[in-house]
Amino acid sequence: MIRSGKRIIMSTTYDSLLSAITDPAGREILDPATGEVVGTVAFGSVADLDAAVTRARAAQPAWAARSDDDRKALLLKAADAIEEAAEPLAELLSREQGKPLNGPNARFEVGACSAWLRATAATALPGETVVDDEETHAELRYRPVGVVGAIGPWNWPMMITIWQVAPALRMGNTAVVKPSEYTPLSVLALIEVLNGVLPADVLIPVAGEGEVGARLSSHPDIDKVMFTGSTRTGQAIIKSSADTVKRLTLELGGNDAGIVLPDVDAKAIAQDLFWGCFINTGQTCAALKRLYVHADVYDDVCAALVEVAGQMPMGRGLDENNVLGPLQNRAQFDIVARLVEAAKESGAKVLTGGDPDTDAPGHFYPLTLVADIDNDNPLVTEEQFGPALPIIRYTDVDEVVALANGLDVGLGASVWSGDADAARAIAGRLEAGTVWINGHGGVHPMIPFGGVKKSGYGLEFGVEGLKGVSVPQVING
Repeated sequence: MIRSGKRIIMSTTYDSLLSAITDPAGREILDPATGEVVGTVAFGSVADLDAAVTRARAAQPAWAARSDDDRKALLLKAADAIEEAAEPLAELLSREQGKPLNGPNARFEVGACSAWLRATAATALPGETVVDDEETHAELRYRPVGVVGAIGPWNWPMMITIWQVAPALRMGNTAVVKPSEYTPLSVLALIEVLNGVLPADVLIPVAGEGEVGARLSSHPDIDKVMFTGSTRTGQAIIKSSADTVKRLTLELGGNDAGIVLPDVDAKAIAQDLFWGCFINTGQTCAALKRLYVHADVYDDVCAALVEVAGQMPMGRGLDENNVLGPLQNRAQFDIVARLVEAAKESGAKVLTGGDPDTDAPGHFYPLTLVADIDNDNPLVTEEQFGPALPIIRYTDVDEVVALANGLDVGLGASVWSGDADAARAIAGRLEAGTVWINGHGGVHPMIPFGGVKKSGYGLEFGVEGLKGVSVPQVING
């Protein structure tokens, strides 16, 4: 069931879900695979954002006054509601974002939404007695911060919205969500489903352009901003939030390095290595984007990746056979194309891909593996955020650690080896918020996640994620 204003939709079908969020006079949102219209959405103004914040502010005290058990129970009901609407949500996500239904894509993302809600409801954040002696008794407790502004990206629009709002709601905050202008329908549909369970005005979406996000990050009645997106936009949010001293959690750009040691079995790691690079067709902040391979196994790893790439069908997401889709928008397509061309012009070797059909419909860029490339090539030093991987040869471990740490971002990294101790020793030297061993990009709702350097600050998930949307209070006496 979907509740939309005063309407009650008894069965959640794709058509009913889309109808509940569509404004016939709104902006057309196009399928990146075909160019067809998916739906139309009303983009709000700064005044609409102000009104939403006022409503969220008014609703927050009553929401915070509910017991923690009550809020947890509602999150669990919201997870049930997502599961009941899972297939239409996945279809809409596939049409709007472009990712296929199958593989680690649309159905996977919708499933992650319900899983994260359940995990957030199950996470305990008790108060802590920090000193208790004959002279002093002090307790550390966590209170809601107030109204949280959530600004999300277009690559994982539903899942990252849940990452932002689930802990915020659990801790007694209300939330105002500004989805990406590229994927507003997915987020509006998700919140439509959630609001069939939640009290009025606890969770309010406002679709809009950049000025709406800018107002959200500077609004005096927004107490906390959570943002996932580019470093440049994150820097703008930091500046615009300064006057009101907002708390921030920023998950910004990455250019994750993977280091393959000489003891690996290339064929054994190729599948996991591939998905570490190309999950969501490479459109993931914490995807592996620079692969450093020891000279002893370089040719074998390259060959194994080419073999796996040849087995991965790319096409429209609604085709059940596909596991890779288009780039979500033409601007991102152009970035990938520019970087691959720079690699080709430098003399790097394209092992597969690199030659898109620009006359075909959709923003499809073929899976591209580039070998024999210099570390200072733009395809290595800039975040491509798409299906093009540079593979760099190295011979010395100290050298490769320096290369991996040589950029000003540090979201994730990985080390690939048959020797876990050796891999962990190298992992501890890498400047990244998360370092995976023999995998890349996997996240867990109980494992804290966040970046260093210009990849942002603040942690999400688990206990640390709940603390991040709270304000600590010490009761001393």
